[in-house]
Amino acid sequence: MVRAAGRAAVAGGSVVVAAAAVLLFRSTLLPGVGFWDTAEFQAVAPLLGTAHPTGFPSYVILGWLASLLLTPVGEPAFRMNVLSALLVAGAAATTVVLVRLLTRSTLIGIGAGFGLAATPIAWSIATHADPHALHLLLVAILLALLVAWEHSGSGPGDPSRLDDSEPRARNDRLLVAAAAVFGVAATNHSLTLLLIPPIGLFVLAIERGIWRRRGIVAACLVASLATAALLYLELPLRGGPLRASLVYGEPSTLQGFAYIVLAEQFRGSFVDPLGDLPQKFVALVDLVVAQFGPFAPLVPIGLLVTAIRQRPYALLSGVAAAIACFFAASYANADIARYYLGPALMAWTWLAILAGAVVDAVAEMMASGGAWLRRWWREAAALVAAVALIVPSVAVLQDRSRRVDESRNHQAQEWTTAALDAMDRDAVVLSWWSYSTPLWYAQRVEGRRPDIAIVDDRTRLDEHLGEVTDVIDAQLGRRPVYVIRSNDSDLAALAVRYQLEPVATAAPNLLRVTASLAARP
Repeated sequence: MVRAAGRAAVAGGSVVVAAAAVLLFRSTLLPGVGFWDTAEFQAVAPLLGTAHPTGFPSYVILGWLASLLLTPVGEPAFRMNVLSALLVAGAAATTVVLVRLLTRSTLIGIGAGFGLAATPIAWSIATHADPHALHLLLVAILLALLVAWEHSGSGPGDPSRLDDSEPRARNDRLLVAAAAVFGVAATNHSLTLLLIPPIGLFVLAIERGIWRRRGIVAACLVASLATAALLYLELPLRGGPLRASLVYGEPSTLQGFAYIVLAEQFRGSFVDPLGDLPQKFVALVDLVVAQFGPFAPLVPIGLLVTAIRQRPYALLSGVAAAIACFFAASYANADIARYYLGPALMAWTWLAILAGAVVDAVAEMMASGGAWLRRWWREAAALVAAVALIVPSVAVLQDRSRRVDESRNHQAQEWTTAALDAMDRDAVVLSWWSYSTPLWYAQRVEGRRPDIAIVDDRTRLDEHLGEVTDVIDAQLGRRPVYVIRSNDSDLAALAVRYQLEPVATAAPNLLRVTASLAARP
């Protein structure tokens, strides 16, 4: 990716940033199981099961491998949390390589890489199991491969020169590799699909006639589609003939597979994209300020400088960031801050290019002193720029650490233990997603309370069990029945029909159904 003379420096800088990131994240890691999707991935990955839409097969497979390789570090849930820390650290290390390609400065790359690791949304993702950590790493690798493909066709004195006339056989491997990485990323998170337009524009900006080279176009399509298809096989295989103990939906059927991969469950979440645009813009500005602090005003300036110095990359990253921000601002589902991880990475590269422009200006001012002195001034200025990129993050590390710290969060562990201990033998518990997932982890991964039937809202749908009341009526008097509901209105509706009693102070939302108050209509 980089010239041989700088490879050792880039490798060393990447290792330094990765190590610093791991040390940073280690003190804030969630110590065990969590609630919600965190617990789902902590359970699904060690079991090589299938996850909620869009399935996340590449993350699940990687999580399964990591769960085996990281056995010495602790229980399966903690291993998955460690994996997130390693993935975000890897993204920060890859940022060093990417920035080196864009600025020819490893020192500035180190500053940008550490800045990304210390950005609140990246640091937060690094504390617990989440496929967005892998998404960030894969986007960083994808950008680095695309930029390397662009620059490897340029002369050593002009790293931004474009050439549409000469064949680029030696560069094709980088483009095919980028296509394969795209396939992996697409099977990890569907946000990757938003990168298709900017990648297409970038490739055409580099080589307008590439579509005439059918061989490379076909190779890229095969690399991307074959990689994605191979990884997506995990869903029907683990949902069917090699069935896992934890499967979401019915991925072994064509209809069930499409339901998960196409995320039909979340249709309608993209709401009024053109509405309240001024308010959305203000919210975006607030987010940039919260993530970048004093660098926030420099982010658009960095993009402008990038458009001047690295036009194709500005097209790639600028369009990609704009599409992602537009989509996230109108997508109403769960923790949307995670959807800005890609734009955050790109913003750090813009800041790095801005820093590189300042460094080049200093070196140019000293050109009269000779080539050796000019190089000395450039390295000195790059060191100052790297420190300038790092210092603002270091100044607020303690505050950011407090905000993202999960190291003392034992709430899910304590709740799960209390709930399992409180339930009678052979009980049925009608749960909902946020609490079903840690119960599944305890039962399927840790082997606790195999006698209990955990009936989630998803379970009722897949097994055609009907409504909550249908399950209660079918089991009441035959087995102990417990309920966990998501809100007060659902609980109030059940309280009209059944006698409910709390059973554990550490799990106050776990209620036992002791009797029916009304005949079934």
